[in-house]
Amino acid sequence: MKRNLFILVLALQSAWVLYTVAVQERAWSAGKVIMLETERVDPRDLLRGDYLILNYKISNVPTNLFSPPVGRDLPLGTKVFVALEPRGDFYAVSRASTNEFQPATGELVLKARSTWAMWNRTNSIRVEYGLEKYFVREGTGNPEGKLTVQAVVPASGHASIKQVFLDGKPYVEAMKSQTR
Repeated sequence: MKRNLFILVLALQSAWVLYTVAVQERAWSAGKVIMLETERVDPRDLLRGDYLILNYKISNVPTNLFSPPVGRDLPLGTKVFVALEPRGDFYAVSRASTNEFQPATGELVLKARSTWAMWNRTNSIRVEYGLEKYFVREGTGNPEGKLTVQAVVPASGHASIKQVFLDGKPYVEAMKSQTR
C-alpha cells in the first residue's frame, strides 16, 4: 500500500512538472514576441544573489491614458490592464484601465498590478508586470551599457522574459566580453 501511494505521489509530482513546462512552452510558441526598453536600477542584493532589477519605460503609466480616469492614488495591488503598441523598435503604452478590455488592431494587452513608487513625481501609476527580475550568473549583475528585453506575451496577458540584451547583444555573450 505504501509503495503504491509513493508511486502515485511521484507520478503526480512528475505530471505537475511536465504540465508546467508544457504550459510555458505553449505560451512561448503561441505568444507575441516584443521588445521592451529598460531604465537603469541598482541590481545588488546580498541575500538573493546576482540578478538584474529591470525597470521598464512602460512601468509608469500616465493617468491620462486610463479609461475610466484614475487618480495618482490607485490602491496598491490593483489589477491594471495595459495596452501596448509598437513605436519604433520597442513597444509603448497606448492606453490602460482597471477593467479588462479587448486590444485594438496592432495592440496587445499586458496584465499588471499597481505598486508604490516613492520616486514617481509625475501624474502616472507605477505598475509591475512580473518581468522585473532576471537572475544572472554570479558576478555579472552590474553591467555597463543599455539593457533591452525581449518578452513573450501570450493571449493570457502574463508576459515572460525570453531574452535580455546588453547593447544589442544577448546578455550572456555581452558579459563574457566585459569580464575579459
